Amino acid sequence: MSFTTVSTYLSCCLIIGFGHLRDFFRGILVLPFTDDNLQVRHLGYAPICLEHEDFYIRRGYHRVQDCFARPIASAPDAWFDVVERDWNDEEKVLDRTTESRRCLNLGSYNYLGFGSFDEYCTPRVIESLEKFSASTCSSRVDAGTTSVHVELEESVAKYVGKHSAIVFGMGYATNSAIIPVLIGKGGLIISDSLNHSSIINGARGSGANIRVFQHNTPSHLERILREEIAERQTKTHKPWKKIIVIVEGRGVCELLGVNTADVDIMMGTFTKSFASCGGYIAGSKELIQYLRYHCPAHLYATSISTPSAQQIISAIKVILGEDGSNRGEQKLARIRENSNFFRAELQKMGFEVLGDNDSPVMPIMLYHPAKIPAFSRECFRENIAIAVVGFPATPLMLGRARICISASHSKQDLIKALEIISKVGDLTGIK
Repeated sequence: MSFTTVSTYLSCCLIIGFGHLRDFFRGILVLPFTDDNLQVRHLGYAPICLEHEDFYIRRGYHRVQDCFARPIASAPDAWFDVVERDWNDEEKVLDRTTESRRCLNLGSYNYLGFGSFDEYCTPRVIESLEKFSASTCSSRVDAGTTSVHVELEESVAKYVGKHSAIVFGMGYATNSAIIPVLIGKGGLIISDSLNHSSIINGARGSGANIRVFQHNTPSHLERILREEIAERQTKTHKPWKKIIVIVEGRGVCELLGVNTADVDIMMGTFTKSFASCGGYIAGSKELIQYLRYHCPAHLYATSISTPSAQQIISAIKVILGEDGSNRGEQKLARIRENSNFFRAELQKMGFEVLGDNDSPVMPIMLYHPAKIPAFSRECFRENIAIAVVGFPATPLMLGRARICISASHSKQDLIKALEIISKVGDLTGIK
């Protein structure tokens, strides 16, 4: 067992131990003389949280909550305003103040820099807002389909190389609502072990059998496919009605030279590169027509807002060069250059960085629970906004800082960030 493992577990034990010690003395010295004692007895009501969850929130999360869910007061550009917060001891929450801090944004998924004002996208979004308002206030099958929605679906289908597409107002719902429509009992889903929560919940809601293959391991996937085709359904031994293998969207096909025509169903979201919201499913005309008739997210949910749809259309046109410029090509080149430069420099400094080359998302491993808030606070003190992630979002041993690079970052921005992160890394001992 490595020193990092031992010291991380020891750190967790200290946090838990001191938490229980504080609860012990609080029970003796505080609760008998306050109204809190009545709350402990629940007044006959069932507790909102389980005992261990309540302990984790009080003695764990409350001590580091200033590092999470920081509100912002401007568009998520390369630099943005982060709202200052003060601790409210009575309610155990952080209250927002009127002050804000200008920070370098290394936390937003604004990959291509469309998250702030754009000379092509923004005027067209404002125009659609003035014409159609902020919401359709209706589902797609009632009065929630505009000419912009139709254009968006045509643009997406063309962009991913499919005949038709259907769009939704929420990326999470795209997976969780679509998968149960595509497959049910008697079917088999083979899912990557690190698939998104929306895929996991959609698969569970379908009622189909689920097999999981090791992340990005084609040999394991092939072995599972062979086993399931040969062995068939467990009880009846009948052939599977359907077998669905869930992987990624257009990007991985383009990267690996796979023709999208060889993939039956393409799924993606608009929340990151396109700086909007929602998601899409693209496929054959018959498939999309079937989804329009049967998918509850299409039948009952409010359609994606028209300004959001227009933002996606405009961003696609910029990416494809249909705006009459080469800005899209420049953005794609810049995000790749920025990402590879930043990753290489972090590795030279001695940080343990996960992920692959060309990826704008760079997890820096922190491991120790105490180093998660320390790293976040020191970076924030130096006006660098970085997202940190710990248990239960990650395994206990795998706390990390997550850096997101954007095409809107200049070389000077990245150099400044590297200098500060290096200094903080030395201070917190994570190199």
